[in-house]
Amino acid sequence: MVLNSAFVFLKPLAVTDKMKELVLKTFEEKSIKVVKEGKIDAEDIDKKQLIDKHYYAIASKATLVKPDKLTVPADKFKEHFGVEWADVLKDGKAFNATDICEQFSIDADGLNTMWGDAKKSKNLAKLGGGFYCAKLEKDGKGPFYAFNGFFMTMRAGFVKPGTCIHYYVVEWDSKDLSWADFRGKVLGTTDPAESPKESLRGGAYADWKELGLDAQPNTGENCCHASASPLEGLCERMNWLGYKADRDSWGKALLAAGVRPKTIKEWSLDPVVTYGEKLNPTSKSIWDTVEDMDSQKCIDECVEIDQWRPLRKAKFGKAGKIKPEQKGLNFYVKVITGPQAVEGTDAKEVFVGDDSGCVVLSIRSDAQAALCTPDALIRVQNTHVRMIKGHVRLIVDKWSVLKAADSVDFETIDEKNNVSAVEYELK
Repeated sequence: MVLNSAFVFLKPLAVTDKMKELVLKTFEEKSIKVVKEGKIDAEDIDKKQLIDKHYYAIASKATLVKPDKLTVPADKFKEHFGVEWADVLKDGKAFNATDICEQFSIDADGLNTMWGDAKKSKNLAKLGGGFYCAKLEKDGKGPFYAFNGFFMTMRAGFVKPGTCIHYYVVEWDSKDLSWADFRGKVLGTTDPAESPKESLRGGAYADWKELGLDAQPNTGENCCHASASPLEGLCERMNWLGYKADRDSWGKALLAAGVRPKTIKEWSLDPVVTYGEKLNPTSKSIWDTVEDMDSQKCIDECVEIDQWRPLRKAKFGKAGKIKPEQKGLNFYVKVITGPQAVEGTDAKEVFVGDDSGCVVLSIRSDAQAALCTPDALIRVQNTHVRMIKGHVRLIVDKWSVLKAADSVDFETIDEKNNVSAVEYELK
């Protein structure tokens, strides 16, 4: 059985000797094995943009991507700010959070203050999940439009000189502890005040002074982070520690199950994936999809999602090009002559055609016959050719579809090219 494997770290304000002791004590009590432990200094976090990649969905819009590369919903932008997004881009008035700080000569705290003021004055718009834009002005400069400015304060806490994160790579058997309980009972809820006392966040909330913390933890500063799933754990080890999937214990299992290396790399950025029913698929963030799943279930789900493919769009042909032995044929045609019974069988034959030619269509059900009145427009899909006494018949069977069509892309029918009139030599 593949063990659950997570990446856990103490955030900079929570890196104290007593907190590290609490982490190790808690892990030992829950039979969670520490495979690796260490620290990453703020300088490396800043230089390698580790925290930016960790919070990629938010940070990409704040620090990693320029506004002209963002997919901004122009209608929402204009509705809130009263100007066209294309004009703002053209006039050079759009900035990511990093560049707006430089434009106004301010630091993260200064931007955070302006961001708060923009929110109060209703100059802040939500453009999507984790995607915000604020209209900002300062000392006669602007108005400018900045994206996800709140991230800079969050980032500043991780890149402040002299600070670090303290991390743990941990493993445990899902039979002893589910992933959901690892997060809820070992880590604790997002709000430390609501976390179990015996959890890391709950313990830090209750005993923050004894643990050497400067302030009581809260939702914004909740001391520690842990992966929300085995997949997220792999992606976080790849980001923070430079691991490769084929050198990671859980990553090896994922690759062995058939998930492609290219897919794992793409999923490290938590994209929206599509899966499930072919006719009514689900589209959702990959990390949200596998959240709280234990190791094997997460692998199975990842394999299914990676292998999922949408239904191919049907390709429609022309009746005049039908040849013997063909199958999987789709056409839009017009009925020339309605259903005629075939002696000795329950089949009925309908003469249909388009601007390229015509053919005899073989049907069986009364419902299909009711649709095939003269001059009716119909759509037939997944039909096949059967040779009857050397002549082509287009067969509609139980695997085929025959429906009324609203319109067709032709006006006249070429009745001279009757493919069913051609006699083929039987071999």
